[in-house]
Amino acid sequence: MLTAKRATCILGLLMLAAGPTFAGEGRVLFNGKDLTGWVVEGPAQYKDHDGRVKPMWRVEDGLLVCAGKTFGFLRYDRQQFSDFVLHVEYQMSPKGNSGIGIRTIPFDPKRSRATRPSFAAYEVQLLDDAGKEPTTHSSGSLYRYVAPSVNPVKPSPQWNEVDIECVGSHIRVTINRQAALDVDQSTIPALKGKPLAGYICLQSHTYPVAFRSVRIQERNGSSTRREQ
Repeated sequence: MLTAKRATCILGLLMLAAGPTFAGEGRVLFNGKDLTGWVVEGPAQYKDHDGRVKPMWRVEDGLLVCAGKTFGFLRYDRQQFSDFVLHVEYQMSPKGNSGIGIRTIPFDPKRSRATRPSFAAYEVQLLDDAGKEPTTHSSGSLYRYVAPSVNPVKPSPQWNEVDIECVGSHIRVTINRQAALDVDQSTIPALKGKPLAGYICLQSHTYPVAFRSVRIQERNGSSTRREQ
């Protein structure tokens, strides 16, 4: 009899053999009109140089725009995901810093370190670092844990595409249609306890960044909490 655990293992092996996977059309998480389904974690507003109060996250011309003035996240609150392919397109400002949280928990500024995706789960790093050597802190890394094999990002203000595939303990990151990271967390002692399901979020860190085409395809057998 094929158990759920064995089925997930087989699916993970097939994923490794198949090469890069992309989200295709998928289910849209950002509707291009407003922040429906998303919650701001951390400061929701900031004061501009002229003293006016502005939103940290806003929708402008169909884009999801982050001012990047303070540290925080925008989390998709309607569902947790386990096995999926997530597609995100982003446009950095020069020297910009952002990231994508996967399989994570809600961020609590009072418990910042413990609840950040990069500690509680994973943050896939996004930087304006085109042409630099890949490290555990470069674009496409599982921030602070695993470095990508390549750094195929385009410099700002060009748009970049990221596809993040999670099946069981296997995680794969593809940037601009080029395989950048492929890891099985069960083979790395420091990562064995990382969750296999959780929320998806986008990071506010340094300088503005815009997102579009945020969509997801769930894998068959994925044990997620469905939307109400």
